[in-house]
Amino acid sequence: MLRAALRFGFGTASLFAGGWVLRALQGTPASLGATPADIAAVANRSPQFRDGAFVNLEPAATMSLDAEARRLLLRELVTVGNGRPGAPIPVVEPARIDGDAAGLAAYWHGHSSVLVEVDGYRVLTDPIWSRRCSPSRNVGPERMHEPPVALERLPAVDAIVISHDHYDHLDMDTILGLARTQRAPFVVPLGVGAHLRVWGIAEHRIVELDWNESHRLGDLTLVCTPARHFSGRLFTRNTTLWSSWAIKGPKNRVFFGGDTGYTRSFADTADAHGPFDLTLMPIGAYHPAWPDIHMNPEEAVRAHRDVTDAGAGMLVPIHWGTFRLAPHPWAEPVERLLTAAEAQGVQVAIPRPGQRIERDASMIDPWWQL
Repeated sequence: MLRAALRFGFGTASLFAGGWVLRALQGTPASLGATPADIAAVANRSPQFRDGAFVNLEPAATMSLDAEARRLLLRELVTVGNGRPGAPIPVVEPARIDGDAAGLAAYWHGHSSVLVEVDGYRVLTDPIWSRRCSPSRNVGPERMHEPPVALERLPAVDAIVISHDHYDHLDMDTILGLARTQRAPFVVPLGVGAHLRVWGIAEHRIVELDWNESHRLGDLTLVCTPARHFSGRLFTRNTTLWSSWAIKGPKNRVFFGGDTGYTRSFADTADAHGPFDLTLMPIGAYHPAWPDIHMNPEEAVRAHRDVTDAGAGMLVPIHWGTFRLAPHPWAEPVERLLTAAEAQGVQVAIPRPGQRIERDASMIDPWWQL
């Protein structure tokens, strides 16, 4: 509930009147990250940064409800019973985790955290291993399943890629853990590096990119590509950039959608950096109140077709099943995804958390029907 209040502004004044938000945040200021002043020097170099804020290529409303409707939506988030699974989510201990990286494979660790293997390289996306996605360890959306593998058990990765600075994508405790257990750089959109610097991450491990800028690691290229979303870790918004990512090896290409609404720029990304062989598309936390910043399952299929060769390749859904961030039923995103994908001839794999996905290994075992 705290994350919903902070992210979408539900009843902020009334919540502070009760004082519970201040109590929840007590002792956790570090997790808030950098201030706008800390971020400004990097942000100012971007053509996407205008009048003190980053902007989308296409206008996007983050919320279209009045105060009363927001209160009703917050109540729905708290009270709707089918927003959680009816039994424990089956988690799989990852196989082959210590072997050589494959040409194309992925492990979904939950939400938007994916360990991707591309042509012998490993890339970890939006890692969050904490119990809550919140500035507080005491309040906020709680995991509905444990991480499939302990953070320190992850194999060595070549890059850690972040899509934006919302708490369910940029988690301070996980970042600090990875700083201790990994040697890879953190490759982030403009401004997000300021959060990492506040948390003590060494400058040489931070790579900040604007849209359409790239970073090369041997034969692997990481391209910061546009998304349609917003950013912010408390009351200021859009002082850091948000993005999707093109992960390009010599033979295989992966598109990581991060957190985004549908945008016409997907087709431009495909023209510049595709077509992609594997897509990691967000399918959850949608609602009519914020149609521009989160895709629904049908839009995810459309986006997959935009960035692949006429829908070829495999779609792996992300941004669902781990945290409850919208009032839709828990399994609805994958059920709708399968229906839309079948109609469009798109191959889908829906792994259990931790399960390895390889090229053309479609997984449609309905494990989510709990």
